[in-house]
Amino acid sequence: MNRITEEQYQFALERVEELLPLVKEDTPLNDKHAIELTMMSDIVIAYEKEHYPIEKPTVAELLELSLEEKGITQKQLAMEVGVSPSRISDYISGRSEPTLRIASILCRVLDIQPAAMLRL
Repeated sequence: MNRITEEQYQFALERVEELLPLVKEDTPLNDKHAIELTMMSDIVIAYEKEHYPIEKPTVAELLELSLEEKGITQKQLAMEVGVSPSRISDYISGRSEPTLRIASILCRVLDIQPAAMLRL
């Protein structure tokens, strides 16, 4: 596929907005609007991947977001993991990173995919 221009991207983005109300859950995949929506969405996705890439979160960001999602404190996490609260604080601030053993426990406790923790 050739490089997508800003103009093409804007057109596709607008067209996606127009098509969304026309394509429902029960719309057949071979419906002309469904096909066009897929094509326009592919253009938008390709352009955004190239021009607006989303960086993978750091270990510190993962931990901070997970604590917020779970609604637990650093102290509670430290107790569950078996480390000091200051060690959790070090991980969240980015001053240090957990060992593989601790990272494994953090993944289990916070329900984080190990690949995310390893930044794969």
